Formats: sequence, C-alpha cells, structure tokens
Amino acid sequence: MNEGPTGLGRLGWIIGAIAAPTSLVTGLLYYFGYYHAYWFFAYFGVNSTVLNFSTADYLRRSLDALWVPMTLTAAVGLLAFWAHELLRGRLAAEAGREVLRHAIPVVAGLGLLLTLGGLWSTLTETFLNRVLVLAPLSLSLGVTLLAYALHLRRTLAAATPPPDATSAANADPPDGEADDRDSSASDPDPLTSGSPADSDTSNTSSPSVTRPEWVALAEWAVIFVLVALGLVWAANDYAASVGETRARRLASQLANYPSTVLYSERSLSISAPGVSETRCHDPKAAYGYRYDGLTLVLQSGNQYVMLPYRWTPTNGVALVVPRSDSVRLEFGPPPSADPQGPAC
Repeated sequence: MNEGPTGLGRLGWIIGAIAAPTSLVTGLLYYFGYYHAYWFFAYFGVNSTVLNFSTADYLRRSLDALWVPMTLTAAVGLLAFWAHELLRGRLAAEAGREVLRHAIPVVAGLGLLLTLGGLWSTLTETFLNRVLVLAPLSLSLGVTLLAYALHLRRTLAAATPPPDATSAANADPPDGEADDRDSSASDPDPLTSGSPADSDTSNTSSPSVTRPEWVALAEWAVIFVLVALGLVWAANDYAASVGETRARRLASQLANYPSTVLYSERSLSISAPGVSETRCHDPKAAYGYRYDGLTLVLQSGNQYVMLPYRWTPTNGVALVVPRSDSVRLEFGPPPSADPQGPAC
C-alpha cells in the first residue's frame, strides 16, 4: 500500500515530537523494574516501597525482567522481515498470487480470533489468562496479523491486472484491428512495469487510489497502540513472574548464603525461627546484643533486608533494619547444621 510507509513514518515523527525516545525507554524500564522488585520482595512479605529504591536500582532490575522478552521479540521480528522479503519475491509469479488469494482469508481469520481473545481477556478471566503472557501476546499478534493481511490484500490487488484488461487482451480483435492488438501485446505487464497508469483507477482496491494521509496515520496509530499495549502487558506479567521466580530460588538456596551476625546496642526483640539472641555481659561492649541465624539479602535506602536461614513461606519473617551506628554487621561462611555463634 502506497500510504503505509508515509503514514508509519509520520506517526513515528509525531511520537518523537511528543516524547523523546530516551525518556520513553527510561520510563518503560523503570516501570518493569518496579514490578520486578515489587513481586520479588512481596514473596517475602516486604513492601518494596519502604526500601527507597533509586531509579538506577529499578533500571538494573528491569534488565533481568526484559532480557528474554527483548531477545525473543528481536528474533521473531527479524524472521518476520526475512519471510516478508521472500514473500515479495514470490508475488511476481502467478502461482504465488494464487496462493496468496487463499492464504489472506486464513491469516485474517486467525488474526481476528486472536484479537478477540486478547480483547476479551482484558475484560474478564478467560483460559488465556491462565497461561503466562498468552492473553497479551494474543492481542498483539492478532492485530499484527490483521494489519498484515490487509497489507497483503492491497499488494495483491496492485500486482493483479484488472479483469477487464485481461479479457480484452485475450479476445479476438475485429477485422482491421490486428495491428492494435499487436501493439497492445507489446505493452509492459502491470506487475513488472509498476506504473500507476497501467492500473484501473476506478478500482477502489487499486493502490492508485490514494487515501488521505490522516486516514493512513489514524490506521497506523491504532495498530501501534494495540500492539504496544499488548507487548507492555506481556512484559509486565513476565517481569512480575521473574521477580517471584527469583525470590523462590533465593529462598531455596538460603543455606548457601554467607551468614550475617547482627550486633545491636539495644534488644531488637527478634522472634523468628532459627534466630538466636545472645546478650553480651561485657559492660564495656559497644553492642549489647547479638543475633545469629540471619543472612543479608539487600542493602538499599539505608536499610538492611535480612532473612532467617529457616525462612519458609508459611512461618517466615523478613527483617528490615535501619542502617545506623546503633547496629553492626559481621559476615562469615554459611552456618553448619547447628548454627551456634560464639559468645560476645
């Protein structure tokens, strides 16, 4: 379709004028990093907003959430471009055009079903919501297939000679018109000439009938919004899943993490499975209490996040201790089967 590149390029220019690409990418990375952190610490019962993560913290976490989606999207997109170029070369043959005539309704029907499934899944719970990122990918893929089917239909119409011209060329000419037929037979084929004048301008499916620019722009804008929303929805669900998966893996490997001994000036009244409190009897000791059986998970926003070695989803607690001069941390190797630290 002639207006496709123009409409798409115009849409890209408008988006770039409204929002700088760097700001848009940074905002999306921050968004995905936020959900990664939220679900990671929610697994341990901690609200991530109390940890005062910086923008850099969220951006680093977004890489873990987007590595797989970005890699797969780039690979699928590259394969799609190569397949499209291969298909363009086959359009020159009549057999290729005949295959397209039967394939376009199939592609459009599949795209319609996927689009309806994705849209319905945004309104209510469907079987698509039960599989990770299946509902949003159905929406994005369905809209893409519908747009591509429309593009193929317009391309096929441009490459197919008008029926009237074909029948007139094959008909026997009246007497005295043989020279006219010979001259018409020497005219270039519409597929190879590519001249708009060779097409039937009265045919509304012909690309010679150019639509207004605003129509092409609106069409590309709707396609872009629907596909982008589906991809953002899918990446959001995947980021949440990755955050919770990382938390589960950490919980299963707590025994291999270095031990963290927490010293405090005052009693912190920590009551958690496997955590022991020892009171230091030395009156000159700067820290009067010692806590064993903990491991440090994160330090952020002047706060320590610690977990007991015996943490479980059913009875485990997470500790958020403010970083100050009243506490001190001491690190060591992972504890043995009977984690009993030395006396103060």
